[in-house]
Order: sequence, then C-alpha cells, then structure tokens
Amino acid sequence: MKAFTKKIVLENGREFYGYGFGADREAINEIVFNTSMVGYQEIMSDPSYTDQMVVMTYPLIGNYGMADEDYETKTPTIGGMIVREYNDSPSNFRYTKTLNEVFEEHDIPAIWGVDTRTLTRIIRDEGSQKVLITDVATPRDEALRKLGEYVMPRDMVSRVSCKKRWMSRVPNHKYDVVAVDCGIKYNIIRLLNRVGCNVTVMPYNSTVEEIMAFHPDGLVLSNGPGNPEDVTPVIELVKQLRGRLPIFGICMGHQLISLAYGARTFKMKFGHRGANHPVKNLVTGKLEITSQNHSYAVDVDSLAGTGLTLTHVNLLDGTAEGVECAADRVFSMQYHPESASGPQDSAYLFKKFTKIMEEHKNA
Repeated sequence: MKAFTKKIVLENGREFYGYGFGADREAINEIVFNTSMVGYQEIMSDPSYTDQMVVMTYPLIGNYGMADEDYETKTPTIGGMIVREYNDSPSNFRYTKTLNEVFEEHDIPAIWGVDTRTLTRIIRDEGSQKVLITDVATPRDEALRKLGEYVMPRDMVSRVSCKKRWMSRVPNHKYDVVAVDCGIKYNIIRLLNRVGCNVTVMPYNSTVEEIMAFHPDGLVLSNGPGNPEDVTPVIELVKQLRGRLPIFGICMGHQLISLAYGARTFKMKFGHRGANHPVKNLVTGKLEITSQNHSYAVDVDSLAGTGLTLTHVNLLDGTAEGVECAADRVFSMQYHPESASGPQDSAYLFKKFTKIMEEHKNA
C-alpha cells in the first residue's frame, strides 16, 4: 500500500487520509455531499459550488474524462472534491482532458482514497461544516487552529458573476430575455435559446435602468453560491421590477424572489445535492424527478401574506420547491429544470416562461 499524501480535517476533529490530485495546495471550504451517479464535470463547473468541498457519494469518479461542450462555466470555482476512487485513464471518445488536468489548470485541490460513505454519514448527521485539505504531515492541532480562525467568505456572488454583459443569440428569435448572473449555468442559457430567446447576461448588480434599456420581454434570475440574504442588489431589483416584467427564478433566483416578496430563507442542515429528488407539482399533482444543489431554502410558513403561492414541494422533507405570483407574472423553482435529471420532467418550465412573456406582450 502506497503512503498517503494528503488528508482532510473536519471542524469536528475527524481526520481522513488519502491521495492528492489536482492542485497541490492547502484549502479551507465548506464540506457538502452530492449523490449523483454521473455529472461530475457539471458539478465541478457549477458556480454554485464556489468555496465548497464536494464529497461524491458515487465511488468511481473521472472514468469518462472531461468534454469541452459540457462545462457549466468557463472558469470553475468549486472549492475542491473528495472521492473514493479516482480514474485518470478515461474511456470516452469525447474527452479532451482528465479531471486531474482540469483541477490543476484551475488550481483546485482534490483527494481520493477517502471513505466517502463514513464522511457522508457525518455530514448528514452533524450538518455541513468547515474542512481543511492539507498535507498528510500537518499536525491535527495546527489544522484545527486554522479551521477555527477561518471565516467563510460572503462575497461569492460578486466573484462569480460576469463583470460585463454578454449575449447568446439565436436566429429568428421570438423573445428578448435578460438573465441576471448570480453564477449562471450555461445550460440555462442553452435552454432559453432553444425556446426562441435571445439572452443578454448581465452582472448581478445591474440597475433597473441598465436592464430596461434592452427592452426585455422577461427577466431570469439565475442560480448562485452562498446566502441569498447577502445578494441585496438582486432583491431590490425584484422589488422594483415585479409586475413590470415576467420574472423566472431558478435556485438562488427562487430564494431572491421569495425574499423580495417578504418571505424568509434559512440554512439547511446539509442541503440538497443530487439528481433524484422527488418534487410534487401541487397544481397538476404530477411528480418530477429533479436535480438540486442548494444550502438554503424558503420557509414555507413565511409565504403567508406575501402574495406568493406555493406551487411545488419536496417529497423528502416538505421544503418549498416552487412559488408563483400569477398577478405579477412571477414564478420560481428551487430545483434546476435545466439539468435534465428526469430527463425531461421539468422542461415545461421554459415553455411556461415563454407563454407568460407572450401574454405580457399582448396585454
């Protein structure tokens, strides 16, 4: 058995030894777990994982490499990854780089050989917590001191949001949409393009005047990392634009809409991260299998009196998965309808958005 090269130290004092890959550096992040069996490329390139160390519960990672077309952002900002077994010899005709090469390129540390089942149980039982990935020789006391002194950042959205607007156009488009970038995934833009939308992606701190200058038919609020209560520019934006434009919120966008209407959000014990979360549509009674990635949720009880109606609920824990204000033409989803885990269960939401924009144009 070869000697361990890296270890992770949890805030609770537990240590796990393994072998480093990716960037050879120390890092402190929030530790979370994802139960998806595939999709590690989409996970590592999802901006919502900024400053998070992701435990992959599926034991084999890296086996199909990385394909140029499958990234969710140009510059991945995930904090790191913890896996049971890493495969550095992919078998996939589409792959252009290995996961290790991409992690090295973007300075992202990772570790394999760890007992991810035990680690996941700790997170599930005790909740998300800080974790240090470090050299195997780092003394435990020193590691715990670093963890105790480290304060998790709260500026993640400002770091991952675009700095200048950019556009994604389609021929013979029907609608002009502005997407507010809190850490937007590329597939949201692709699916908006697919239903006939020209999309202008704008920074999270864009003003109402800057957005309305494009005469949009609708507004999309994207997913993003961190606490939604910290993203005050977008909350204020919703307050000013609700009723004036159709608005569609996804993940963090769902939380920001809820906050703008006066509801509350709270941090979950360990969040939802996976591709098989059952969600019930309370309007149709249908069940959707959804992809999710969030640490915060909307307090269902706080929706009373806000003008928002609960439209979708998570069948595992009863948390809010969708809200709507029909009078303002505003609706949002906590899950990711673009992630195709159903695989087509939630595609109707993008068509619903275009229908609402059509009604608004004809009103």
